Amino acid sequence: MHFTRRVLWFVLGATALILGFVGLFLPLLPTTPFLLLASVCFMRVSPRIHTWLISHPKLGPSIVEWQKHKTIKASIKKKAIIMIILSFLLSITLAPILWVKVMLVMFAIALLYWFSTIPTS
Repeated sequence: MHFTRRVLWFVLGATALILGFVGLFLPLLPTTPFLLLASVCFMRVSPRIHTWLISHPKLGPSIVEWQKHKTIKASIKKKAIIMIILSFLLSITLAPILWVKVMLVMFAIALLYWFSTIPTS
């Protein structure tokens, strides 16, 4: 059971890390949330990968800031809000069914509200 749990944490961390890297190049995929998730996962199963992640000159500062202060840089927050709005607008535009569009609007409002409550540094 312990081995299975470690493997699941590792797979989740690796998947989040890959999505975080992809998010560096795709504007509609957020990077920071995936890196935070990867950090949490690797903290549990691989101290070496976790140390590499938080020591990385480009990726580490956002993770460390969140872990220490539970804040996000204002510039990152602004970019994230713009990307949330753009990605939801695209999804709403492409959704063929009215109730799906309404659901997406509700999710976007809830996500933007929650995200706006996170303190900035």
